[in-house]
Amino acid sequence: MEITDRVIRIIAEQAVLDPSDVTMDSTLEDLGIDSLGLVESIFAIEEEFDISVPFNASAPEESGFDISSVASIVDGIRKLVADQT
Repeated sequence: MEITDRVIRIIAEQAVLDPSDVTMDSTLEDLGIDSLGLVESIFAIEEEFDISVPFNASAPEESGFDISSVASIVDGIRKLVADQT
């Protein structure tokens, strides 16, 4: 759960919400995170986990990194962290 909690904390900070308000089914849009907030979240996640997220801010749908929900982001981060070790 550590990765999940850390990702949720970062997303909650960007959305100016309490982490308890962020569910795995939440979309970034549901949480009020715009494209700038998304980019800032990705940067914060990269820093937190010392990873590089394959994300293209200009064409997010073409980046191959699923940002459709908090759960998909957590799954993607888990995979990137596992690939790093």
